[in-house]
Amino acid sequence: MKKCRIEVIKTTFDEELAGEYGVTGPCPAHRVGQVYYADFAKPEGFCDEAWKAIYQYVFALSHMDDSTLLYGDWIQVPGVSINSCNDGIRTVVFRITRLDEEAEDLYTAEGRPDRS
Repeated sequence: MKKCRIEVIKTTFDEELAGEYGVTGPCPAHRVGQVYYADFAKPEGFCDEAWKAIYQYVFALSHMDDSTLLYGDWIQVPGVSINSCNDGIRTVVFRITRLDEEAEDLYTAEGRPDRS
């Protein structure tokens, strides 16, 4: 299993919808340029809702080789995925890149998370 780099590459804010539905401003959780590292666990400080939207892509990139993933009409660069959170008013766009670095084994021999 490989680590993945998750980079915030764009944030949007739809002022018209925000005004109509009472959203007070852009996403407070993420800013362009932030970088996180993950495998199958949500990185510390990462928005829970954004993680729910992108974790399957992080998991796929960290566990599968490029011959298993679909490219062509979706992403032209092997090992990279562009995904966003589900917030339609203040969307955050992420670039997920599979690294060559192996992910850490997060479980002990007993099968429980190592919380040390």
